[in-house]
Amino acid sequence: MAEIHQQLQQDCLVIGRFPLCHLLLMKDANYPWFILVPDRDNVSEIFQLSPQEQQQLMSESSRLAEVLAERFQADKINIAALGNVVPQLHIHHVVRYRSDVAWPAPIWGAVPAKPYVEHELREQVEEARRWFQGEMI
Repeated sequence: MAEIHQQLQQDCLVIGRFPLCHLLLMKDANYPWFILVPDRDNVSEIFQLSPQEQQQLMSESSRLAEVLAERFQADKINIAALGNVVPQLHIHHVVRYRSDVAWPAPIWGAVPAKPYVEHELREQVEEARRWFQGEMI
C-alpha cells in the first residue's frame, strides 16, 4: 500500500478507499473538496498508471463527481491533477457554486482555508462514507 504524501495527510482526512484510490476530504470548509489518491508508489502522472488503472481512475473520478454534483447541487465540479506542490498523483474534485468566495476564478490562493467546526467535519466524513457504502473496500 502506497503511503499518502505528508502534505495530503496534513491537509486532509482519509474517508476510505475505492478499488484503486484513497478518498480524502480537504480540511477547507470554503468548498466541498475531495481528493482521489491512487494507491500506487512512485506515480506522479496519470500516464504512469497501467491502461487498466487509468480506466479505473476515470471510473472512480466520474463516480465521485456524479455523487458530489447531486448531493451538493453543484453549479460546477472542478476536477484537476496539478501536482506542483505534492508530487504524488492526486485528483482534486471541488464543488463550485456561482456564489462561492472564489467564483469564477480558481480556488487556489483565493482565500485562506476555512477550518471546519469539528462536528461538521465529522458529519461530512460520515455522510461521504454513507454515499459510497458498498463501493469502498
